[in-house]
Amino acid sequence: MASVLVHTGHSITVFVVFQNEEKIFYDDGIKVISISRKGYRFFGWYLERKYIQKKIQQEIQTSKIEVVEAPDWTGITALMSFSIPLIIRLHGSDTYFCNLEGQHQKRKNYFFEKIALKQADRIVSVSTFTGNLTKELFHLKCDIKTIYNGINTEIFKPIDTKIKTGQVLYFGTIIRKKGVLELASIFNKVVEVYEDTSLLLIGKDVKDAFENKSTLDLFFELLTEKAKSKVTHIQEVPYKDIKNHIAKAQVVVLPSFAEAFPMTWLETLAMEKALVASNIGWATELMEDGKTGYLVNPRNHELFSNKIVSLLMDEEKNKRFGNNGRAHVISNFSTSVVLKKNIDLYKSLLPKND
Repeated sequence: MASVLVHTGHSITVFVVFQNEEKIFYDDGIKVISISRKGYRFFGWYLERKYIQKKIQQEIQTSKIEVVEAPDWTGITALMSFSIPLIIRLHGSDTYFCNLEGQHQKRKNYFFEKIALKQADRIVSVSTFTGNLTKELFHLKCDIKTIYNGINTEIFKPIDTKIKTGQVLYFGTIIRKKGVLELASIFNKVVEVYEDTSLLLIGKDVKDAFENKSTLDLFFELLTEKAKSKVTHIQEVPYKDIKNHIAKAQVVVLPSFAEAFPMTWLETLAMEKALVASNIGWATELMEDGKTGYLVNPRNHELFSNKIVSLLMDEEKNKRFGNNGRAHVISNFSTSVVLKKNIDLYKSLLPKND
């Protein structure tokens, strides 16, 4: 979005905090300011924020910035004050994700997130589900506007390449909240019915918060011997190359339990790929069940696997879902659609000219 705003004549500055060094550079016309972590011995939670505030406020005055936007995660803007309006965009706070995952949360994170949200001039959410749940969790009284994440459909578009017959693709962090452990049981059932299949996992493995061991190891422990021989894991792929893997897959599966409005889903649909994903919360705002793919509770292993197999075995339906998915994204979530809504949001916070 920052890149598109720059290319449509707007000046954009991105502040990257808690870095090792302070520097300024430009990326595709976007001014990027790196703000270092100072490492205060006492009251760092307060002094670090005040240092960040000072650096941002200096740039606001120097570059005549009119609106500042921040994410909700861990309440980074708590205790900060700026001379211009502050928007907080809900991509999913720590409180939000801990609630979805049933995890214990650090009290300080809730405290800072609530302060930050209370101080914001406007709150906007990437999905109505995320906005409503955030409002409930923090007991907020304000209205929260929904502006969905957008995607450049000229960058993410179909690629003319040979599809790997039977290949199922998962891409994203290898972590419990993304439904990876459910996927093991699901794939066991896929293999029982459709032997000419394979599963490609692309993503960084992380330590499981509940069992304190590699999530990838837990995943392989759940696989049958037959399924295990059909799984490949790639730890890391450059972002620009992920499109090639999406294009080669026959079906993409994203059985996540915790999202706000996932870019992986938008990327999959924009590339005309049939998607089998979770039916939780945000899902029906992004997908059309039975038209752009299937939405299933990841814990229903039987049904989830049946939907995957149905798309592996039905080439015509697979292609139809893919076409529907791209058309749906272009109409509702393409950059051109989302851009205007964001510009209107920013303008609504500026002083009205007589």
